[in-house]
Amino acid sequence: MRRSKDELNKMRKAGKVVAEMHEATRNAIRPGVTTMKLNEIAAEVIAKRGARSNFLNYHGFPAVICTSPNDMIVHGIPGPYVLREGDIISIDCGAIVEGYHGDAAYTAGVGAISDLAKKLIEVTERSMWAGIEQLKIGNRLHEVGRAVQHVAEDAGFSVVRDYVGHAIGTEMHESPQVPNYWPGTPGPTLKEGMVFAIEPMVNVGGFDTYELDDGWGIMTQDGTLSAHFEHTIAVTDNGPEVFTVL
Repeated sequence: MRRSKDELNKMRKAGKVVAEMHEATRNAIRPGVTTMKLNEIAAEVIAKRGARSNFLNYHGFPAVICTSPNDMIVHGIPGPYVLREGDIISIDCGAIVEGYHGDAAYTAGVGAISDLAKKLIEVTERSMWAGIEQLKIGNRLHEVGRAVQHVAEDAGFSVVRDYVGHAIGTEMHESPQVPNYWPGTPGPTLKEGMVFAIEPMVNVGGFDTYELDDGWGIMTQDGTLSAHFEHTIAVTDNGPEVFTVL
C-alpha cells in the first residue's frame, strides 16, 4: 500500500518515538541490569511522548519491547534475566502515533564481548543497510533479501528463514512480507509511498529455529549466537527514508 504525505508524517513521528526508545535502552545496557528494567525504560519513553505501544497485548504479548539475549533470535519476554558481561542482546521496540506504527530493533553487546559476537553484530547491521539500499522506486522488493543474504553469508553466517520483514502502516505487520533471503521470485515493484520494516536476523550457525514453551521466544536450534537489526523505511523520490532514527 502506498501512503499519503500525511500518513508518512505520522509514521515519521512514530519512528522518532521508537528511535528514542532505542537510545534510552541502549544507554542502560550494562552487566547487572534486568531485561524488565529495559522494558520499564522503554515504557517511560512511550508515556512521555503520548504514544501507544504496539507490542503490549499484541496476541497477548506482555511487554512493550522484546529482549532476546544470546541464542534467542527474537520475541523474548522481558523479565528477571540479568544481563551478564559478554552477553549480546536484541532490543526490538515499537510505537503507535495517531494510528500509525513504527518498528525497529538493534543488537548490542553487554560489557566486553567476544570477537565473534562483535563480527556477528557488525555483519547483521551491515546486511540490514544493504537491504535498505534496495528500497528504490522501480526496484523489486525481493532484492532486499538478496542483498541481506549476500552480506551475511559472505561473512560465514546464516540468515533466518522462519521470520521475515514486512510492510507497515496502520498495522504493525502488513503484506507483503520481506524475506531476508532470495526466495526465488523478484516480488512486487517498489513505488513511492510504500513503507517497510527491514529486519535481518543472522545466526553464527545454522538458520533452524525452535520456539520456547512460553510461546514467544525464538531460539537458534544449534545454540549459536543470533543478532537482529531493524528499521522502518519509506520508498521516496529521494531514495529510502529511514523513519526510526533521531
